[in-house]
Amino acid sequence: MAIDFSPERWGKIKEDARKWWAGELERPLIQITLSGKDPGKPQPSLPYYGFASFYNTSVPAKEIVKRWDYDLSCKKYMGDAFPCIWPNFGAGVISAFMGAVLENANDTVWFHPEKMQEITEVRFAYKPDNAWLQRVKDVCQAAMEYWAGLVQVGMIDLGGNLDILSIFRPSEKLLLDLYDQPDAVKSLTWEAHELWFKYFGEFNKILQPENPGYTAWASIFSEEPHYMLQCDFCYMISPEMFDEFVKPELAAACKRLKNPFYHLDGPGQLPHLDSLLEIKELKGVQWIPGAGVPPTTEWPDVYRKIREAGKLIQIYPEPEPIGLKTLDIVAEQLGSANGLVMIGNADITQEKEVEHFLSGYDAL
Repeated sequence: MAIDFSPERWGKIKEDARKWWAGELERPLIQITLSGKDPGKPQPSLPYYGFASFYNTSVPAKEIVKRWDYDLSCKKYMGDAFPCIWPNFGAGVISAFMGAVLENANDTVWFHPEKMQEITEVRFAYKPDNAWLQRVKDVCQAAMEYWAGLVQVGMIDLGGNLDILSIFRPSEKLLLDLYDQPDAVKSLTWEAHELWFKYFGEFNKILQPENPGYTAWASIFSEEPHYMLQCDFCYMISPEMFDEFVKPELAAACKRLKNPFYHLDGPGQLPHLDSLLEIKELKGVQWIPGAGVPPTTEWPDVYRKIREAGKLIQIYPEPEPIGLKTLDIVAEQLGSANGLVMIGNADITQEKEVEHFLSGYDAL
Protein backbone atom coordinates (compact mmCIF):
# COMPACT_ATOMS: atom_id res chain seq x y z
CA MET A 1 0.00 0.00 0.00
CA ALA A 2 1.38 3.42 -0.95
CA ILE A 3 1.70 6.42 1.35
CA ASP A 4 -1.81 7.71 2.02
CA PHE A 5 -1.71 11.05 0.22
CA SER A 6 -2.69 12.47 -3.16
CA PRO A 7 -1.87 15.34 -5.54
CA GLU A 8 -5.22 16.90 -4.61
CA ARG A 9 -4.25 16.92 -0.93
CA TRP A 10 -0.96 18.53 -1.84
CA GLY A 11 -2.80 21.23 -3.72
CA LYS A 12 -4.84 22.06 -0.61
CA ILE A 13 -1.73 22.01 1.63
CA LYS A 14 0.02 24.49 -0.64
CA GLU A 15 -2.97 26.80 -0.97
CA ASP A 16 -3.65 26.99 2.76
CA ALA A 17 0.04 27.40 3.64
CA ARG A 18 0.34 30.21 1.10
CA LYS A 19 -2.57 32.04 2.73
CA TRP A 20 -1.23 31.39 6.24
CA TRP A 21 2.17 32.89 5.50
CA ALA A 22 0.45 35.91 3.96
CA GLY A 23 -1.82 36.35 7.00
CA GLU A 24 -4.90 35.61 4.91
CA LEU A 25 -5.96 32.25 6.36
CA GLU A 26 -8.81 32.78 8.81
CA ARG A 27 -7.79 29.81 10.96
CA PRO A 28 -4.63 28.20 12.34
CA LEU A 29 -2.65 25.51 10.59
CA ILE A 30 -3.03 22.21 12.46
CA GLN A 31 -0.79 19.33 11.48
CA ILE A 32 -1.69 16.09 13.26
CA THR A 33 -0.07 12.85 12.10
CA LEU A 34 -1.59 9.57 13.29
CA SER A 35 0.64 6.54 13.80
CA GLY A 36 -0.36 2.89 13.75
CA LYS A 37 -2.10 2.60 10.36
CA ASP A 38 -1.80 -0.77 8.64
CA PRO A 39 0.76 -0.19 5.87
CA GLY A 40 -0.44 -3.17 3.85
CA LYS A 41 3.11 -4.42 3.30
CA PRO A 42 5.85 -6.17 5.30
CA GLN A 43 8.29 -4.25 7.41
CA PRO A 44 11.80 -3.96 5.90
CA SER A 45 14.62 -5.81 7.63
CA LEU A 46 16.58 -2.57 7.92
CA PRO A 47 15.84 -1.07 11.37
CA TYR A 48 14.53 2.45 11.88
CA TYR A 49 16.96 4.94 13.37
CA GLY A 50 16.03 8.50 14.29
CA PHE A 51 19.47 9.60 13.11
CA ALA A 52 20.34 8.74 9.53
CA SER A 53 24.02 8.87 10.46
CA PHE A 54 23.49 5.64 12.46
CA TYR A 55 23.26 3.67 9.23
CA ASN A 56 26.62 2.29 8.19
CA THR A 57 27.85 3.87 4.97
CA SER A 58 27.72 0.38 3.41
CA VAL A 59 23.89 0.62 3.57
CA PRO A 60 22.71 2.01 0.20
CA ALA A 61 20.88 5.33 0.42
CA LYS A 62 17.90 3.82 -1.41
CA GLU A 63 17.48 1.19 1.31
CA ILE A 64 17.27 3.93 3.94
CA VAL A 65 14.60 5.66 1.87
CA LYS A 66 12.65 2.40 1.53
CA ARG A 67 12.68 2.12 5.32
CA TRP A 68 11.36 5.67 5.59
CA ASP A 69 8.70 4.87 2.99
CA TYR A 70 7.41 2.01 5.12
CA ASP A 71 7.25 4.22 8.21
CA LEU A 72 5.37 6.94 6.31
CA SER A 73 2.94 4.28 5.05
CA CYS A 74 2.08 3.55 8.71
CA LYS A 75 0.76 7.08 9.18
CA LYS A 76 -2.41 9.01 8.40
CA TYR A 77 -2.18 12.73 7.76
CA MET A 78 -4.93 14.80 9.37
CA GLY A 79 -5.79 18.45 8.90
CA ASP A 80 -2.82 20.30 7.44
CA ALA A 81 -0.38 17.42 7.96
CA PHE A 82 1.48 15.93 5.02
CA PRO A 83 4.04 13.15 4.43
CA CYS A 84 7.42 14.59 5.30
CA ILE A 85 10.81 13.13 6.03
CA TRP A 86 13.69 14.96 7.63
CA PRO A 87 17.14 13.44 6.97
CA ASN A 88 18.52 13.83 10.48
CA PHE A 89 22.31 13.76 10.63
CA GLY A 90 22.49 15.79 13.84
CA ALA A 91 22.07 19.44 14.71
CA GLY A 92 24.81 21.46 13.07
CA VAL A 93 25.93 18.79 10.60
CA ILE A 94 27.48 21.56 8.49
CA SER A 95 30.37 21.39 10.99
CA ALA A 96 31.09 17.82 9.84
CA PHE A 97 31.15 19.06 6.24
CA MET A 98 33.85 21.54 7.33
CA GLY A 99 36.02 19.02 9.13
CA ALA A 100 34.53 18.42 12.58
CA VAL A 101 34.23 14.84 13.80
CA LEU A 102 30.71 13.36 13.76
CA GLU A 103 30.26 10.91 16.61
CA ASN A 104 27.22 8.67 16.97
CA ALA A 105 26.30 8.17 20.63
CA ASN A 106 23.61 5.83 22.00
CA ASP A 107 20.68 8.03 21.06
CA THR A 108 22.16 11.23 19.64
CA VAL A 109 24.91 12.70 17.51
CA TRP A 110 27.80 14.84 18.75
CA PHE A 111 30.28 16.99 16.86
CA HIS A 112 33.72 17.97 18.09
CA PRO A 113 36.84 19.45 16.50
CA GLU A 114 39.48 17.12 15.12
CA LYS A 115 41.99 19.17 17.08
CA MET A 116 41.66 22.16 19.37
CA GLN A 117 42.78 25.46 17.87
CA GLU A 118 42.90 29.05 19.00
CA ILE A 119 40.14 31.24 17.58
CA THR A 120 42.67 32.99 15.34
CA GLU A 121 43.69 29.62 13.84
CA VAL A 122 40.21 28.38 12.98
CA ARG A 123 39.33 28.56 9.30
CA PHE A 124 36.14 27.47 7.58
CA ALA A 125 36.37 26.13 4.07
CA TYR A 126 34.15 24.33 1.58
CA LYS A 127 35.28 20.72 1.18
CA PRO A 128 33.48 19.26 -1.87
CA ASP A 129 34.82 15.74 -1.31
CA ASN A 130 33.86 15.55 2.37
CA ALA A 131 32.45 12.07 3.06
CA TRP A 132 29.53 13.29 5.18
CA LEU A 133 28.54 15.87 2.60
CA GLN A 134 28.47 13.20 -0.09
CA ARG A 135 26.50 10.81 2.13
CA VAL A 136 23.81 13.37 2.90
CA LYS A 137 23.57 14.34 -0.76
CA ASP A 138 23.22 10.68 -1.75
CA VAL A 139 20.38 10.18 0.73
CA CYS A 140 18.55 13.31 -0.43
CA GLN A 141 18.99 12.35 -4.08
CA ALA A 142 17.69 8.84 -3.43
CA ALA A 143 14.64 10.29 -1.65
CA MET A 144 13.80 12.58 -4.55
CA GLU A 145 14.16 9.75 -7.08
CA TYR A 146 12.07 7.33 -5.01
CA TRP A 147 9.15 9.61 -4.15
CA ALA A 148 9.16 12.01 -7.10
CA GLY A 149 7.40 14.75 -5.15
CA LEU A 150 4.90 12.67 -3.16
CA VAL A 151 6.85 13.21 0.07
CA GLN A 152 8.24 16.54 1.27
CA VAL A 153 11.95 16.05 1.95
CA GLY A 154 13.09 18.52 4.59
CA MET A 155 16.35 20.44 4.73
CA ILE A 156 18.94 18.88 7.01
CA ASP A 157 19.74 20.60 10.30
CA LEU A 158 22.60 22.80 9.12
CA GLY A 159 22.68 24.51 12.52
CA GLY A 160 23.01 28.10 13.68
CA ASN A 161 26.21 29.86 12.74
CA LEU A 162 27.46 30.81 16.22
CA ASP A 163 26.49 27.30 17.36
CA ILE A 164 28.65 25.93 14.55
CA LEU A 165 31.55 28.07 15.69
CA SER A 166 31.05 26.79 19.25
CA ILE A 167 31.69 23.25 17.98
CA PHE A 168 35.17 24.28 16.85
CA ARG A 169 35.64 26.52 19.91
CA PRO A 170 33.72 24.79 22.73
CA SER A 171 31.37 27.15 24.54
CA GLU A 172 33.55 28.13 27.51
CA LYS A 173 36.39 29.07 25.16
CA LEU A 174 34.09 30.93 22.76
CA LEU A 175 32.62 32.92 25.63
CA LEU A 176 36.10 34.19 26.47
CA ASP A 177 36.75 34.86 22.78
CA LEU A 178 33.83 37.30 22.74
CA TYR A 179 35.87 39.46 25.12
CA ASP A 180 39.40 38.68 23.98
CA GLN A 181 39.01 38.22 20.21
CA PRO A 182 35.72 39.85 19.15
CA ASP A 183 36.88 40.60 15.61
CA ALA A 184 37.93 36.98 15.05
CA VAL A 185 34.54 35.75 16.28
CA LYS A 186 32.71 38.11 13.94
CA SER A 187 34.90 37.19 10.99
CA LEU A 188 34.31 33.46 11.48
CA THR A 189 30.59 34.01 11.98
CA TRP A 190 30.37 35.64 8.56
CA GLU A 191 32.51 32.91 7.01
CA ALA A 192 30.06 30.36 8.42
CA HIS A 193 27.15 32.47 7.14
CA GLU A 194 28.38 32.32 3.55
CA LEU A 195 29.13 28.60 3.73
CA TRP A 196 25.74 27.96 5.33
CA PHE A 197 23.97 29.45 2.34
CA LYS A 198 26.27 27.64 -0.07
CA TYR A 199 25.26 24.31 1.46
CA PHE A 200 21.62 25.40 1.66
CA GLY A 201 21.73 26.15 -2.06
CA GLU A 202 23.49 22.91 -2.94
CA PHE A 203 20.92 20.78 -1.17
CA ASN A 204 18.09 22.71 -2.75
CA LYS A 205 19.56 21.92 -6.17
CA ILE A 206 18.84 18.29 -5.28
CA LEU A 207 15.48 18.86 -3.59
CA GLN A 208 13.98 21.43 -5.96
CA PRO A 209 11.90 21.86 -8.02
CA GLU A 210 10.35 18.40 -7.59
CA ASN A 211 10.03 18.75 -3.81
CA PRO A 212 6.57 20.13 -2.97
CA GLY A 213 8.17 23.02 -1.10
CA TYR A 214 10.50 23.77 1.80
CA THR A 215 10.56 22.43 5.35
CA ALA A 216 13.14 22.22 8.11
CA TRP A 217 13.15 19.95 11.16
CA ALA A 218 9.95 21.54 12.51
CA SER A 219 8.00 20.61 9.33
CA ILE A 220 6.30 23.97 8.77
CA PHE A 221 5.48 23.92 5.06
CA SER A 222 6.39 26.78 2.76
CA GLU A 223 6.36 27.01 -1.02
CA GLU A 224 9.20 29.53 -0.81
CA PRO A 225 12.62 29.24 0.84
CA HIS A 226 12.17 28.67 4.57
CA TYR A 227 14.32 27.58 7.50
CA MET A 228 14.12 27.35 11.29
CA LEU A 229 17.03 29.58 12.30
CA GLN A 230 18.58 29.27 15.73
CA CYS A 231 21.36 30.28 18.09
CA ASP A 232 21.39 28.07 21.18
CA PHE A 233 24.70 29.66 22.20
CA CYS A 234 22.93 32.94 22.94
CA TYR A 235 21.41 31.31 26.05
CA MET A 236 24.73 32.16 27.71
CA ILE A 237 25.19 35.78 26.61
CA SER A 238 23.73 39.18 27.44
CA PRO A 239 21.30 41.14 25.24
CA GLU A 240 24.15 43.52 24.42
CA MET A 241 26.29 40.64 23.19
CA PHE A 242 23.35 39.22 21.27
CA ASP A 243 22.99 42.51 19.44
CA GLU A 244 26.71 42.63 18.68
CA PHE A 245 27.52 39.03 17.79
CA VAL A 246 24.25 37.31 16.82
CA LYS A 247 21.66 39.73 15.53
CA PRO A 248 23.54 41.14 12.50
CA GLU A 249 24.18 37.71 10.99
CA LEU A 250 20.70 36.52 11.92
CA ALA A 251 19.10 39.56 10.28
CA ALA A 252 21.18 38.98 7.15
CA ALA A 253 20.03 35.34 7.03
CA CYS A 254 16.40 36.45 7.34
CA LYS A 255 16.87 38.71 4.30
CA ARG A 256 18.11 35.74 2.25
CA LEU A 257 15.12 33.54 3.11
CA LYS A 258 11.55 34.25 2.09
CA ASN A 259 9.93 32.70 5.18
CA PRO A 260 12.41 32.50 8.08
CA PHE A 261 11.40 31.30 11.56
CA TYR A 262 13.43 31.39 14.76
CA HIS A 263 13.77 28.59 17.31
CA LEU A 264 13.45 30.36 20.69
CA ASP A 265 14.67 27.63 23.02
CA GLY A 266 14.09 28.09 26.73
CA PRO A 267 13.75 30.97 29.21
CA GLY A 268 17.42 31.85 28.81
CA GLN A 269 16.65 33.20 25.34
CA LEU A 270 13.74 35.39 26.42
CA PRO A 271 16.02 38.39 27.19
CA HIS A 272 16.75 38.49 23.44
CA LEU A 273 13.13 38.34 22.28
CA ASP A 274 12.55 42.09 21.98
CA SER A 275 15.66 42.49 19.85
CA LEU A 276 14.80 39.43 17.78
CA LEU A 277 11.32 40.76 17.01
CA GLU A 278 12.86 43.95 15.62
CA ILE A 279 14.11 41.96 12.61
CA LYS A 280 11.59 42.99 9.98
CA GLU A 281 12.14 40.02 7.68
CA LEU A 282 11.67 37.42 10.45
CA LYS A 283 8.28 35.83 9.80
CA GLY A 284 7.71 33.81 12.96
CA VAL A 285 8.91 32.34 16.25
CA GLN A 286 8.81 28.82 17.63
CA TRP A 287 8.75 29.08 21.43
CA ILE A 288 10.00 25.97 23.29
CA PRO A 289 9.79 26.50 27.08
CA GLY A 290 11.94 23.42 27.80
CA ALA A 291 12.15 21.06 30.75
CA GLY A 292 11.65 22.12 34.34
CA VAL A 293 9.63 25.26 33.57
CA PRO A 294 5.90 25.97 33.09
CA PRO A 295 4.41 24.30 29.99
CA THR A 296 3.52 25.84 26.64
CA THR A 297 0.12 27.04 27.85
CA GLU A 298 1.54 29.21 30.64
CA TRP A 299 3.45 31.85 28.66
CA PRO A 300 0.71 34.23 27.48
CA ASP A 301 2.96 37.30 27.69
CA VAL A 302 5.49 35.69 25.35
CA TYR A 303 2.82 34.84 22.77
CA ARG A 304 1.24 38.29 23.01
CA LYS A 305 4.60 39.96 22.46
CA ILE A 306 5.25 37.81 19.36
CA ARG A 307 1.73 38.42 18.02
CA GLU A 308 1.92 42.19 18.65
CA ALA A 309 5.16 42.28 16.64
CA GLY A 310 3.23 40.87 13.68
CA LYS A 311 4.97 37.49 13.74
CA LEU A 312 3.58 33.99 13.26
CA ILE A 313 3.83 31.41 16.07
CA GLN A 314 4.50 27.67 16.10
CA ILE A 315 3.65 25.45 19.06
CA TYR A 316 3.52 21.75 19.94
CA PRO A 317 0.72 20.11 21.95
CA GLU A 318 1.44 19.53 25.61
CA PRO A 319 1.21 15.91 26.86
CA GLU A 320 -2.17 14.69 28.04
CA PRO A 321 -4.37 15.67 29.73
CA ILE A 322 -3.90 19.02 27.93
CA GLY A 323 -3.05 17.51 24.56
CA LEU A 324 -4.76 19.14 21.59
CA LYS A 325 -6.38 21.68 23.92
CA THR A 326 -2.99 23.42 23.95
CA LEU A 327 -4.13 25.27 20.85
CA ASP A 328 -7.44 26.26 22.42
CA ILE A 329 -5.69 27.70 25.47
CA VAL A 330 -3.09 29.70 23.54
CA ALA A 331 -5.75 30.95 21.10
CA GLU A 332 -7.88 32.15 24.01
CA GLN A 333 -4.91 33.98 25.50
CA LEU A 334 -4.32 35.74 22.18
CA GLY A 335 -7.93 36.37 21.28
CA SER A 336 -7.78 34.23 18.13
CA ALA A 337 -5.96 31.24 16.65
CA ASN A 338 -5.01 33.03 13.44
CA GLY A 339 -1.29 32.98 12.71
CA LEU A 340 -0.69 29.88 14.85
CA VAL A 341 0.56 26.53 13.62
CA MET A 342 0.42 23.47 15.88
CA ILE A 343 2.28 20.33 14.88
CA GLY A 344 1.57 17.12 16.76
CA ASN A 345 1.17 13.36 16.71
CA ALA A 346 -1.47 10.93 17.92
CA ASP A 347 -2.37 7.26 17.64
CA ILE A 348 -4.68 5.94 14.96
CA THR A 349 -7.11 4.94 17.74
CA GLN A 350 -7.62 8.66 18.42
CA GLU A 351 -8.76 9.46 14.87
CA LYS A 352 -12.33 10.39 15.83
CA GLU A 353 -11.11 12.65 18.61
CA VAL A 354 -8.71 14.37 16.22
CA GLU A 355 -11.43 14.77 13.58
CA HIS A 356 -13.70 16.41 16.14
CA PHE A 357 -10.93 18.79 17.20
CA LEU A 358 -10.06 19.73 13.62
CA SER A 359 -13.70 20.35 12.74
CA GLY A 360 -13.85 23.00 15.45
CA TYR A 361 -11.26 25.01 13.49
CA ASP A 362 -12.65 24.15 10.05
CA ALA A 363 -9.38 22.31 9.41
CA LEU A 364 -10.62 18.91 8.22
